Amino acid sequence: MRSSAPLVSAFLVGILFFLGLNHASAVRMSHTYAVKKEWKMSTPLYDCPRCINRQDQSNITSTARPDGKEIDIMVTYSDPSGAVQVRSVRSRDLSASWVWKSPGEGRRDQSRSSLSQIVDDPFQPKRSSRNTDNDSNNDHQSGDETPEAQASPVHPVKLKRQRLRRERRERRAADLIKQDKEMDDRMQEAAIEQARELDTTIRGKYSIWRKEYENPNSDSTVKLMRDQIIMAKAYAAIAKSKNETVLYDSLIKHSRESQLAIGEAITDAELHPSAIDQAKAMGHVLAAAKDQLYDCVSIARKLRVMLQSSETNVQLMKKKSSFLIQLDAKTVPRPLHCIPLVLTTDYYLYNYEEKDFPNKEKLEDTLLYHYAIFSDNVLATSVVVNSTVLHAKEPEKHVFHIVTDKLNFAAMRMWFLVNAPAGATIQVQNVDEFTWLNSSYCPVLRQLESARMIEYYFKAHQTSSLTAGSDNLKYRNPKYLSMLNHLRFYLPEVYPKLDKVLFLDDDIVVQKDLTPLWSVNLQGMVNGAVETCKESFHRFDKYLNFSNPKISENFDPNACGWAFGMNIFDLREWRKRDITGIYHHWQDMNEDRTLWKLGTLPPGLITFYNLTYPLDRSWHVLGLGYDPALNQTEIENAAVVHYNGNYKPWLDLAIAKYKSYWSRYVMFDNYYVQLCNLSE
Repeated sequence: MRSSAPLVSAFLVGILFFLGLNHASAVRMSHTYAVKKEWKMSTPLYDCPRCINRQDQSNITSTARPDGKEIDIMVTYSDPSGAVQVRSVRSRDLSASWVWKSPGEGRRDQSRSSLSQIVDDPFQPKRSSRNTDNDSNNDHQSGDETPEAQASPVHPVKLKRQRLRRERRERRAADLIKQDKEMDDRMQEAAIEQARELDTTIRGKYSIWRKEYENPNSDSTVKLMRDQIIMAKAYAAIAKSKNETVLYDSLIKHSRESQLAIGEAITDAELHPSAIDQAKAMGHVLAAAKDQLYDCVSIARKLRVMLQSSETNVQLMKKKSSFLIQLDAKTVPRPLHCIPLVLTTDYYLYNYEEKDFPNKEKLEDTLLYHYAIFSDNVLATSVVVNSTVLHAKEPEKHVFHIVTDKLNFAAMRMWFLVNAPAGATIQVQNVDEFTWLNSSYCPVLRQLESARMIEYYFKAHQTSSLTAGSDNLKYRNPKYLSMLNHLRFYLPEVYPKLDKVLFLDDDIVVQKDLTPLWSVNLQGMVNGAVETCKESFHRFDKYLNFSNPKISENFDPNACGWAFGMNIFDLREWRKRDITGIYHHWQDMNEDRTLWKLGTLPPGLITFYNLTYPLDRSWHVLGLGYDPALNQTEIENAAVVHYNGNYKPWLDLAIAKYKSYWSRYVMFDNYYVQLCNLSE
């Protein structure tokens, strides 16, 4: 039975090694047992938590002590996570491979022989147990008795574990050094490759001080100082309420000094070197304030008040910003104001009112391509005409009908008389000379003359009116007062002899030949336009008041909107369906502005409801006057780009990356443009 113990131990170590433990852990688990009291025994077979509690009745007789007594055995082992566990097992639960020996049996030299047997590798082959006692020192038996604790100051098993741990550490250190070297090699190769790709001929393009190379914590000091200012204000308010005058003055003083030290700095690199000292001084003052005044409820209440005040200020600033943007959008820049003044002066100075445009016979020729442009902006209108003519394959077949107001009529005529587009025909008309356009015929004119509309527009500066209409500042734009904006609903009256007209806004730029639009089959529809319902906010419910039964009973809230700005109109169908009469009907119903706000798109959606043919989206791309995230490819491929919105290309508000599409058609070498100092 003694000779079977080494094989059992070796088998146990192999099982533990297979379960995921390394060799050292397996040996340690199979040899670290202590026998209670004075009894010594070899390595148990059941050295796992599941096996310790297992009882095999067949082993009870073979493992019983010679004296028949039962004892408790304390078993220590390491679980798979590495933690040391302790279990208690009864002697009757041991397997048949266990052998009991009296502590007095054998000689001390046999104990030392047993000690060497435990240290040996259990996987080494074993020699027969039939050798004599004199040869027992050479045996490799792991089942012999263990030595007494006094036999050696350091247990050989512990020495072996230390050696294994040391080897493991050395292997791990070697692996880490190897990985570190590989990482260094990769970084060096990447740096060399990046250095090869650097274009040092472009100055500053690859500066290491660009934003993307900045330390993400490079503004930590600035943030700290701003937080200190906030806390200083909170403590100052509490100090003032408690009559802590000295502390209050100190907090206010340091708060101002910190604010001056920060200035307009955004990163720590922009701070003055003295800012660090100021931050430290503020820290000392805040520490003193905290010692004297800190109260969680008071601080929380004060910070809540400060937060609410900040939110109120933010909302106020947003309203001011919106108002200033609307004001800037309405304002005519000095060069654009200068150009019509100089043109008007020369128009009358050099008697251009006596001159007329050539090719009058083409104005009513239905076989030609006719455009309608209603504008009071001379420069913008010139860009529309120039860009259209430059891309036209047959410019001599294109006729431009321009309508402006009385104030700009002379300037508009003067410009196109002096700068006539090559081959194209030009007509300039004054809207004030349309005698049929009066308040008795036109509902919009009648409404604009009403006291309610005057109140809305001209008394908006009063507090009550401004507060009531602050959300709709854009509807106070003067263009809604101009009949040039509403003239698009009277095209058959303006051009009674024409069959088709392409309507163009003055804030568009033409990039392709538009001639194919006259060949589009509108399939009985009146209006050909590009739909804008790709985004959800361009549907009918965003423009019309569907809470009003007059709207909800007649229109679909999910109907797709379309764009004014480039529209092909079939004037024959227009006259047949009496589109102008439909427009008048709905304008009369909206006299109190409850169906829609001011503007021309909502009444256009109503007037041409189910009468609009959708054109391909590539004909007309919108949003260059408000959306900086448009697809650049779509803009490049579009036949017409539209600067709808407040950021017109002739304003300083213009989105920089879109401005070139417009400015390339401005005649910067023109005498009047140079005289008024209009720059690119």
